[in-house]
Amino acid sequence: MELTDKKITIVGAGIGGLAAAVALRRKGARVTVLEQAEAISEVGAGLQITPNGLAVLQALDLAEDLAWTAPRARAVVLRSHAKGDEVLRLDLEQYAADLRYYFVHRSDLIGLLADAARQEGVKVRLLQKVERVEPGPEPMVHLANGAGCGGDLVIGADGLHSRVRAALNAPRQPFFTGQVAWRAIVPNHIGLTAEAQVFMGPGRHLVAYPLRDGSIVNLVAAQERRGWAEEGWNFKDDPDNLRRAFAGFGGDAKDLLDAAEDVALWGLFRHPVAEHWYGDSMALLGDAAHPTLPFMAQGANLALEDAWTLCAALEEATDMQTGLALYQNRRRARAEKVVAAATGNAWKYHLRPPLNWPVHRVLKLAGRLAPQMMVGQFDWIYRHDVTAPQPG
Repeated sequence: MELTDKKITIVGAGIGGLAAAVALRRKGARVTVLEQAEAISEVGAGLQITPNGLAVLQALDLAEDLAWTAPRARAVVLRSHAKGDEVLRLDLEQYAADLRYYFVHRSDLIGLLADAARQEGVKVRLLQKVERVEPGPEPMVHLANGAGCGGDLVIGADGLHSRVRAALNAPRQPFFTGQVAWRAIVPNHIGLTAEAQVFMGPGRHLVAYPLRDGSIVNLVAAQERRGWAEEGWNFKDDPDNLRRAFAGFGGDAKDLLDAAEDVALWGLFRHPVAEHWYGDSMALLGDAAHPTLPFMAQGANLALEDAWTLCAALEEATDMQTGLALYQNRRRARAEKVVAAATGNAWKYHLRPPLNWPVHRVLKLAGRLAPQMMVGQFDWIYRHDVTAPQPG
């Protein structure tokens, strides 16, 4: 389908929305992005760009720009919580040398994509709060200020509480997973190198990796608990609550936790993957279609995959609806599989006595005897390249 001069409205200026805007604009579409915030910026959080997401940034000619702002990951190291003793080292430089993984500050990636979008001529409209989306052959986005915006296609890249998803799917309640997570950015006083450190403890774990020039460290600390926290990104919490929850963590983990001053807490909820990813001239991508827990670091990467695949499917198809159906066909099963993997991954880091000691011994032994296998166990995620020729 010829995309030149197609009018496309994207709701949400996050990673997936901006990547889709760049890709579609380069195919000639007239793209408008609606963002409810007063500025395109996200602070206080890091993320990991894995090779599957990097493939999209490479195809958008943005991968090298990213490399200037983010450290390239050399390894993932699993450690016991009490003293920080190494359990398993997944050496990416040695056993995945052909792949690139990066530790990225979210605001840096958002800025990179926003700059690219504006340079391509994408219209980015801020302070645009969406009240509802009216489906149909000519869908309409109704804004809180009374204005409306539509076009040949409306794309919902508007996250967990997507208005576009609500127009395409019946409401379904998420359920609390029994886990909460804290996020914090702390100074890198301990000289943490470009490796992801995972400190595993009973019913909880801490992930730490450096950002930007290595002067700061991103912390994500997950804890199992019966009570739940309200779902969201930026609920402030007392850092002493984080330190008390991880009081048994020693070594580098304790030093990092002691440095936390500005902490956000959120409850981890499991949302179903959307049943319908498209309707009449409407589509979903990213968290709007398939919210995922953070335990495989795939939220941003799946959004990038979605953005590229949607653009490619529309270009390949003979008409809009055929292209949208092709997009869902290519993406839904993979998203479900990755979401399921993320959901099932946290328990491995939360083992309690007496199971933790023998399991850690098995991991250590496997790392010595079959390091390539241990590094490559998730190749089905990381080596997937949506920019390569795809089957129908």
